[in-house]
Amino acid sequence: MTPLKIGLIAGEASGDILGADLIRAIRQRFPQAEFEGIGGPLMIAQGFHSICDMDRLSVMGFTEPLKRLPELLRIRRHLKRHLIAWQPDVVVGIDSPDFTLNVERSMRERGIRTVHYVSPSVWAWRQGRIKTIAKAVDHMLTLFPFEQSFYQEHGVPVSCVGHPLADQIPFDDQREASRQSLSIEGDNPVVALLPGSRAGEVSQLIPIFLETAQWLRRSLPNIEFIVPAANADRKRQILDAIAQQTADLPVRVVLGESRTVMAAADAVLMASGTTSLEALLLQRPMVVCYRFSKMSYALLSRLVKTPFFSLPNLLAQRALVPELLQDEVSAEVIGPLILEQLSNENHRETLLAEFRRIHQDLARNASERAASEILAIAGVSQQESANRAD
Repeated sequence: MTPLKIGLIAGEASGDILGADLIRAIRQRFPQAEFEGIGGPLMIAQGFHSICDMDRLSVMGFTEPLKRLPELLRIRRHLKRHLIAWQPDVVVGIDSPDFTLNVERSMRERGIRTVHYVSPSVWAWRQGRIKTIAKAVDHMLTLFPFEQSFYQEHGVPVSCVGHPLADQIPFDDQREASRQSLSIEGDNPVVALLPGSRAGEVSQLIPIFLETAQWLRRSLPNIEFIVPAANADRKRQILDAIAQQTADLPVRVVLGESRTVMAAADAVLMASGTTSLEALLLQRPMVVCYRFSKMSYALLSRLVKTPFFSLPNLLAQRALVPELLQDEVSAEVIGPLILEQLSNENHRETLLAEFRRIHQDLARNASERAASEILAIAGVSQQESANRAD
């Protein structure tokens, strides 16, 4: 019996995490399965063969992809040739839609089945992309329930598999254990500051977050702050900002450990992103902020079709947590909102109950579900599954 062959394409760290979990789930049923394409270190550690460094695909913003376009096109052509020669049972693009959907469409036109794992934000902006998606994929796997209806309305086969973070993060409160882990003593209120993982995000938000910390300290003199830095470069950037702006502020910067920091905090002030979902799953009140360059904001404000940008509000389909954009992101606006999160017990209990409800809805054993859907698209029968696993 020939081994099961699955092509995987991941273009950034979040996709590498999903891909590694997916490989583990499929290998439980098919120990001899082969996986090739493009992936990162976590996927490679699971026996994945990557034909190029995943970091070459990790480009952000509007201008950087244009600068790197010749290289990206070369990589994509090479990947297509490799997959066509290898003839996998199914090709799975994991997020990174601007790169992966084109490859998926080429594979599908050649009779190779395709799946896309993690929906693009097509329900929010550039909705015309649904036509491209319909031509590229045999099946869409979404992480969030609200995404599923959009694809159903447009006739694209879809399954919601839930979010792996909801499977990983326990339902019980991790506050005390996290405080012990970070050696936080006493019962002073603690606010976590998460200004983002990229240099541009941090430069936009850390000065305002530090101004907010100073504003809060005037109202709560015993308040403490802790900042998890995504990497050594971001830690230096944050420490430089603190030295220039707030030398006497009780703020501590740690390398990594963002989940532990959020779990230890009483409230979180953060940049918009997946960390807002983590904060929800950790049952932490939050204020979510985002600032774009003026040019980017002028463009996006014309294209975006959703009233919310933070994941908690998108999941609740209402204004569950405060979210601030552009000029709203200021210490005078953020400070009172954080105070409300810290002091209003009735609000806090209602909020956390909604967080727990969303957590239960998202905890669906995502990697196992995704594996089952992908194997079904690959046309693997239960009997063949048993034969190939032997």
